[in-house]
Amino acid sequence: MTIHKEGLQTLSLSFILLSALYLGVKYAAPEAAIYFLILALPLYIFLISFFRKPKRTFPQTDEHTIICPADGKIVVIEEVFENEYLKTNCKMVSVFMSPLNVHINWYPNRCKVVYEKYHPGKYLAAWNPKSSIENERTTVVIETSGGLVLLRQVAGALARRIVCYAKTGSHHQGGDEMGFIKFGSRVDIYLPPDADIHVALGDVVKGCSTKIATLKKG
Repeated sequence: MTIHKEGLQTLSLSFILLSALYLGVKYAAPEAAIYFLILALPLYIFLISFFRKPKRTFPQTDEHTIICPADGKIVVIEEVFENEYLKTNCKMVSVFMSPLNVHINWYPNRCKVVYEKYHPGKYLAAWNPKSSIENERTTVVIETSGGLVLLRQVAGALARRIVCYAKTGSHHQGGDEMGFIKFGSRVDIYLPPDADIHVALGDVVKGCSTKIATLKKG
């Protein structure tokens, strides 16, 4: 396991700030320095954990299988009308990412990016049904052998920065990094209406590992 590049600046600045505060406390009130450390060390360990980059091996699978793009918990499985790009009914599966989860987002199979767009917006709680269309979000549409799949990174009440590496026209293998979301959020996966879903509400899923769905072979 290593530290993700998106966390290097945050961890460096946090270390400098906490070190400066510790020295200030130690100078002004030496007896309180130990209590500051008791509070500061768990906070810094949490930050290190948040920006961790585990080694993941994308599973051997066929090109019609959609592998989970994020760590977290399945909070929504429903049929919806996707009106930004696909303009059709879809099966939507949503993965809620808590602050304790790995926050890297991966491509779910071999694909080509055909559309990507950033949308500014609100910061409703990520489990709020309106967050998918009202929150800050990035939409990425990929073309797979089984058809088009839309992935939406959604910011939450704590998440204030969505990082998306997707570029229209780029080609990717399953398990390549698509982006990163900081401090709790969700990823919505819009699938064709005839896709077979392999997860259930409440399931804990693992990005780059858990099988989410199978697309029908054309």
